[in-house]
Amino acid sequence: MKLLLDQDVYEVTARFLLDLGHDVVKVSELEMATASDEDNLQKAAELDRILITRDRDYGNLVFVRQMRIGVLYLRMLPKDRDLVHQELKRVLDEYMADELRSAFVVVETGRHRFRKI
Repeated sequence: MKLLLDQDVYEVTARFLLDLGHDVVKVSELEMATASDEDNLQKAAELDRILITRDRDYGNLVFVRQMRIGVLYLRMLPKDRDLVHQELKRVLDEYMADELRSAFVVVETGRHRFRKI
């Protein structure tokens, strides 16, 4: 799956996704580490990637400002990392890329919430 990682996503999460075989690009690799959330979403759409973030502000952009771009929002702290990674893997295994590109998914310990946009 083609993923774009926001600057707040842990490096260990990036490695986890790479080890699972996903195509991962970090916003920092695109010289966008200080770009706005809106710019990051637009870049994800331009590159046909699903954005992964730990920043809850993306919900406002997706639902209120109606930027209909797929986001996986990771609700996790360092202590929850492994359990959230397990749920993230489940989400990536369960849904097709097209489904995730048109959804906002909250991924947390032991569960996720999928909301179509």
